[in-house]
Amino acid sequence: MAAVPNETRRGHGGPDSRLSGPSLFAGSVMMLSGPLSILMGASGIASDSLFAVSRYAYRFDLTAWGWIHILVGLALVIAGLGVVTNKSWGRGAGAAAAGVSLITQFMFVPYYPLWAIPVMTLDLLIIFALTRFHVGNDSGW
Repeated sequence: MAAVPNETRRGHGGPDSRLSGPSLFAGSVMMLSGPLSILMGASGIASDSLFAVSRYAYRFDLTAWGWIHILVGLALVIAGLGVVTNKSWGRGAGAAAAGVSLITQFMFVPYYPLWAIPVMTLDLLIIFALTRFHVGNDSGW
């Protein structure tokens, strides 16, 4: 009989190297939210009439908002790939990217609240899933 190595396919072995359900959820949502944020940014850069412009303390030009959303979207995609591939930097980068996304979505609420509020909820779920305390195997929330 052949000996089975003590390594998993996703990590360096051991119970902490497996990708947990909440981490997989967070990485997947980041890889969904990132491209959508990029598309919303492209819409802002194109000066689309989708966004209502009003008097607001955090009012930026739509082109500036477009670039902000594109950069945040790229950060979400990269961090989401880091989480899903179980990289050591993935969870921290994912929580940071989701935090920045949460702040920018909060500032974007007056322009498009039907989009910003659900994305803020997803960002909070991402942050919760990536920063929750875990020991050993992750068997649930």
